[in-house]
Amino acid sequence: MRVALYARYSSDNQSDASIADQLRICRLHAEKQGWLIVEEYTDHAISGASLIRPGIQALIADANRGRFDIVLAEAMDRLSRDQEDIAGVFKRMGYAGVKIITLSEGEVSHLHVGLKGTMNALFLKDLADKTRRGQRGRVELGKSGGGNAYGYDVVKKFDGNGEPVRGDRSINEVQANVVRRIFRDYAAGKSAKRIAVELNKDSIPAPGGGDWGFSTINGNPKRGNGILNNEMYIGKLVWNRQRFIKDPDTGKRQARPNPESEWIIQDVPELRLLDDELWQAVKDRQTATRLNRNDDGKATEHFRDRRRPKYLFSGLTKCACCGGGYSMISADLVGCATARNKGTCDNRKNIRRDQLEARVLNALRYHLMEPALFKEFCDEFTRETNRLRMESRAAITDAESEIKRIDRDLEMLLNLILKGGAADKLNAKMVALEGRQKELQAFLDNADEPPPILHPNMALHYRVQVDELYGALQEDSEAKRMAAADLVRALVDEIILTPGEDRIEIEVRGDLAGILGISAKSKRPAGEAGHSQVEVVAGAGFEPATFRL
Repeated sequence: MRVALYARYSSDNQSDASIADQLRICRLHAEKQGWLIVEEYTDHAISGASLIRPGIQALIADANRGRFDIVLAEAMDRLSRDQEDIAGVFKRMGYAGVKIITLSEGEVSHLHVGLKGTMNALFLKDLADKTRRGQRGRVELGKSGGGNAYGYDVVKKFDGNGEPVRGDRSINEVQANVVRRIFRDYAAGKSAKRIAVELNKDSIPAPGGGDWGFSTINGNPKRGNGILNNEMYIGKLVWNRQRFIKDPDTGKRQARPNPESEWIIQDVPELRLLDDELWQAVKDRQTATRLNRNDDGKATEHFRDRRRPKYLFSGLTKCACCGGGYSMISADLVGCATARNKGTCDNRKNIRRDQLEARVLNALRYHLMEPALFKEFCDEFTRETNRLRMESRAAITDAESEIKRIDRDLEMLLNLILKGGAADKLNAKMVALEGRQKELQAFLDNADEPPPILHPNMALHYRVQVDELYGALQEDSEAKRMAAADLVRALVDEIILTPGEDRIEIEVRGDLAGILGISAKSKRPAGEAGHSQVEVVAGAGFEPATFRL
C-alpha cells in the first residue's frame, strides 16, 4: 500500500521538532505495516482552523491524482480542527479512494468525523473565549489587551514567582514627540500626505520600520486606527471596538465593528501624550475635511471617499525608479504613487491614461508575439521538450526492462527452491528483488508525462484573438467590455514606466501563461506549457524593449 504522511504544528511557541516527531512516529507505524511511503506533507506554524495551508492543499491535489492509497497522521486535529473542513477532507479522500488513518483514532470513519470534529470545534471556541477573557481582564486593569501602539514600549517584567507580567507599557519619548509633531502639523492645516513626505525627508522611521504613508496617519476614524484616531494619546484605552471573523472561502480575517455598548474603555492617564485642546482641534479638522456642504446645507461625501473606477491596466503599472505603483493622480493622468504619497521617489513624470492604454494595447497587438520570434521560441521549446521526453522515456524503459528481469529472476529462484535449493538464502534474495520491484513500480506510477510541443503557428492565432479582444473593448455592451478587459489584463505581467527628459519610456512584460491561453483558446495554458510561467518581453529577440511617447 502507498501511504502519504501529514504533520502540522500551529503556533510559534512550537518548533520544527514537533513536525519531525510526528513524521518519525508515523514512519515507524508505516514500516511496521509494510507500507510504501511516497510523500510527506507538512505545514509549519499554521493554524488548523483553516484549510488555506500549502501542505494540506498539496495533499488533497495529489490524492485526486491517485499518488497514494492512505493518508497517515498523528491525529485528526493535525489535518484540521474545523468541523466543516475535516468533513470536507474526509469526503474528498473518500472520492479519491484514499483512506485516512491516524495513530490516535485508527481508520477514520463517519463517526470519527462527527464526534471528533465537534470536539475540535468546541476546543477552538473554548480557546478563543479563554483568550478574550484574559485580554479583557488585563484591559480592565488598564493594561494592553494585545499588541502595541506607536509611541509606547512594551514593559517586560516578572512577578515574585518568576511568571511574566503582561500588558504593561511605557511612553517612548522619541516616538511620542513624533506623534505630537503630527498632531500639531495636521491642526495647523498640513495634509496627511505632506506630513508623511516631511517625516520621510527627515529619515524618521514609520511604525512598521519603513516609510510613512498618508494612510498610516489618517487611518479609519470609525475603526479607531491610524495615528490621528488613537485615543490612547489622550489617556483612554478603548478595547473591543471590533471583532474579526474568518472568511470560510479565503481563510482571511475580516473586521466587523462591535456596537459601542460593548466597548471597554479605561482611563490610563499615565500614558497620555496630548492635551484635549490639540486632540479636539484635529477632530474638528477631520470632520471638516471629510464632509462638504451643498447649497441646502446637507452633508455630502468628500470626493476622496468616493470609489474611483479602475483603469484598464490598474495594478500592473510600475515605476522603474522605486518599484512602486502608478496610480490615478487626476481624472486623466497617472503618476508614481510613492513620489506623491511618501516623497521617497523623485519620479514626478506623469502620463495620460488614454495614451498609456493605447501604447500598451499596440504593444500587445503588434510587438509582444512577433511570428518569426515566436517560431524561434517554439523551436527551442520543442528541442528542450524532446530532450526531456527522451530522458523520461529512457528512464521509464529502463525501469520496465528491470521489472521484467526481476520477474524472470523470481521465477528462477522459486524453481530452485522447489528443486530443494538453500531456501533461506534464496528467500532472502527474493525479498530483496521484490523490494526493488516495488520501488520501480512506484517510480512508474508517479512518472509524469513531458509537456506537449507548441505549434509555431500559435503566434498567428494569438494575433487574431487579440484583435478580437481589442474590438470588444470598443463595444457598447458593458459586460462585453469588462470580459475583454479581464482577458487583456491576463496577457500582461507588468508595465514598467521609466521617466526620460521629455517623455516616459514604456516596457511591457507579457505573461506566457496568459498568452498561450489566448493563443490556444484554453482556460488552463500554464499547466500545458511545461507547468511554469515564462516571462516574454515585448521587442526584438525577447529582450526588454521600450516604447517612447
